[in-house]
Amino acid sequence: MSKKDSRFQKRVMSLMFRGKEIFKPLNTGWIDEHVACVREWIANIFFYTKNGTTLMIDAGYNYDRLREKMDWLDIDPDSIRHILVTHQDTDHIGALERDSEGLFRQATFYLSEIENRYLTGEVRRRVTFHLYKLPMVVTDNPRTLLKDGQVLDIDGIRVECLLVPGHTWGHMVYLIDDEYLFTGDTLWFGADGGYSFINGLAEDIELSKRSLAALEQTLRKRKLRPKIITGHTGWTDNLDFAFAHRDQVCNGFKKQKPHDPKAPYDGYVETDDTQEKARTVRLEKQDESIWRSSRSGTSHNASGGPFQ
Repeated sequence: MSKKDSRFQKRVMSLMFRGKEIFKPLNTGWIDEHVACVREWIANIFFYTKNGTTLMIDAGYNYDRLREKMDWLDIDPDSIRHILVTHQDTDHIGALERDSEGLFRQATFYLSEIENRYLTGEVRRRVTFHLYKLPMVVTDNPRTLLKDGQVLDIDGIRVECLLVPGHTWGHMVYLIDDEYLFTGDTLWFGADGGYSFINGLAEDIELSKRSLAALEQTLRKRKLRPKIITGHTGWTDNLDFAFAHRDQVCNGFKKQKPHDPKAPYDGYVETDDTQEKARTVRLEKQDESIWRSSRSGTSHNASGGPFQ
């Protein structure tokens, strides 16, 4: 999507979603010593650094302030050679668009071979319950196409690529070093736990819920407890919280309940995203207090037992 189209979407979505507590992006800053985050309006992009190599996860909007905010984190755009793209929506691949600032012209981006069909025009991306067809993404960057379950070794960083279709047909999540799971638009965190992502933006709602359940099963079967990092609603290291409502979908057309007192009225307003905070304040995980207070003895986790 072009820069002009990105700005148009910003205006429309700001009006559509304000006051509904749908988008709750992290501000620019660091989650821990390995993971940094940039806020672009309602979306987050991430950087994973180990042994002198920095991977970028998603490429955000076609956004004018990306270089500025990367400077806040002391990350040089020229150092980025590998970009993991969860899916090709405007707010996840914009910095690779042909008419973008071109910060990452030399970087290779990775996405699933199924998702690549949007970029070739074989399939068109439709949102708002398939009523609206999005403009095609045009990018000149080299790309590497991925299969479900493929494992990459990028300068000693282990990246496992897991297909989770539903939001888009070829959406992938990336499990890095078995400690960090970047989920793009697979998960949406409400005040009372995680749901499948927003209904009106899904290609197939039921498929997205099945994919979410399968992802949870994979993590639990392998006894993994990664930091689960979403594209729009923060992060958690609590699997019970993350998958609390795996069989439900976020309804993007009404104000969310229970009320999240930390949700911005309009996620497109960035006045609280500052360089000072980026350099001095760690990005806290999703507040679980409302979820914890709402649990009862009849609540169950994926294995059928009570939450612990």
